[in-house]
Amino acid sequence: MSGPRNVAVLGATGSIGRSTLDVIARHRERFRAFALTAHTQGDELFELCVAHRPALAVLADEAQARVLRSRVAASGLPTEVLAGGRGLIAAVEHPDVECVMAAIVGAAGLAPTLAAARAGKKLLLANKEALVMAGPIFMAAVRASGATLLPIDSEHNAIFQCLPERARGGVQGCGVRKIVLTGSGGPFRTRPLAALAHVTPAEACAHPTWSMGRKISVDSATMMNKALEIIEAHWLFGASASAIEILVHPQSVVHSMVEYADGSVIAQLGNPDMRTPIAQALAHPDRIDAGVASLDLARLAALTFEAPDFDRFRALALAYDVLAAGGTAPAIFNAANEVAVGAFLSGELAFPRITEVIEATLEHVPAGAVGRLEDVVEADARARSAAGTALAHAIVRTA
Repeated sequence: MSGPRNVAVLGATGSIGRSTLDVIARHRERFRAFALTAHTQGDELFELCVAHRPALAVLADEAQARVLRSRVAASGLPTEVLAGGRGLIAAVEHPDVECVMAAIVGAAGLAPTLAAARAGKKLLLANKEALVMAGPIFMAAVRASGATLLPIDSEHNAIFQCLPERARGGVQGCGVRKIVLTGSGGPFRTRPLAALAHVTPAEACAHPTWSMGRKISVDSATMMNKALEIIEAHWLFGASASAIEILVHPQSVVHSMVEYADGSVIAQLGNPDMRTPIAQALAHPDRIDAGVASLDLARLAALTFEAPDFDRFRALALAYDVLAAGGTAPAIFNAANEVAVGAFLSGELAFPRITEVIEATLEHVPAGAVGRLEDVVEADARARSAAGTALAHAIVRTA
């Protein structure tokens, strides 16, 4: 390598973004934070610009971008400030950017993540929604451009590490019996179902093993994150729904497993710290220090596993139905969840009603074929409208 590899970090102020910047800072001889983006966190992004001196910074809001632009100029930083969706696209398509960390949460990350795939970048995918919503379009873009796609979700990164190189583009014909995605079960795994109506957003966001953003923490509590990961695994590894299994593992040490035709099971283990998969993907095929402590199995003493309760975690059953339906069904599924989780976090919706809103939306919005990105965008919009109606009904029933 002639010099540090230029990295664009989409969603730099979030938990994945900050973990990425931590790994980059440990290896400045290998990586440079070339472009940093955020949604509306202008003050936080300015602090990151001071710390990392990127060539580009992007804020979604034009007014906030103007403020940031003035602060950057006054500080003498070598950073150009861009705004909005066009700014995000410009950052990932910049000819000097070699690697893109796609860590924008939700559907908002689809357009820039797809742009990075189309531009043939080394793409570190933390935005699972890009594959959930537009799997066939996204994977076609990766193949057409020759982009390198590396998963960052701890589960999919673990599967990537457990597969032989020839199976990473598709497990069919490679002796793989099944993929096993593990999940902690979240903070309410053993709480009586009757008590879930009274849980607060703060409780739902208090994950027992991982430090994550608010939306993904709620998704973990409903196991919607695992539901989305079922769909993501299908596209990443070419695995059928019947070959993807979920296993609840409260300690979050075994990040996922691959079972082979000969009965062998290969697992990837590590402390629950997202810097491990981030470092693995950034340096691939090399290995570098991630700042993560060694795993002390003697101290852990025991690792436990259990089958998921599909009545408690209804989202898991819905994911298999959505994957079977195909087309725009996954986009509808994702949009309804984003609306419902937003309402729960704002205090409008009771926790158990999240899945009810999703089910109602799936019932009222028919899935269509996916031939172009506009099909996905239109389905997303219809689903959000229907979810809003379902949400209003759910709130009335709660009251």
